[in-house]
This record gives sequence, C-alpha cells and structure tokens, in this order.
Amino acid sequence: MKKIIPVEEGDFYLTPEGYRCFTERYHLKRGYCCESGCRHCPYGYNAKTNTTLKNKSFK
Repeated sequence: MKKIIPVEEGDFYLTPEGYRCFTERYHLKRGYCCESGCRHCPYGYNAKTNTTLKNKSFK
C-alpha cells in the first residue's frame, strides 16, 4: 500500500482548463516517479521512450 501524502499549499496549481497540476515540490515530497509523464517531473521521466534519467541531480 502506498503512503498517502497530504497536499499542501504550493504542491499544485490549477491550469487554465481547471486541472490540478502537481509541482516539482510535491513530486519530490512523494519520493518516486509514477511514470505518468507529469509536467514537472523531477525524476526525468520521458513518456515517449519510457525511461527515467538515472543521473539527474535532485534539488
């Protein structure tokens, strides 16, 4: 079972279409890549090649 991470102010913003877009801060707090091609993925996931950058430095 995955750990539930509480969503706090600064973890997301609303897009012009009204969708919730999670920030890099939230993804780092979550601690793993979900491989969904998130806009602010700090793990370097590429949905086209289905790969994650192993050497990406994290903030």
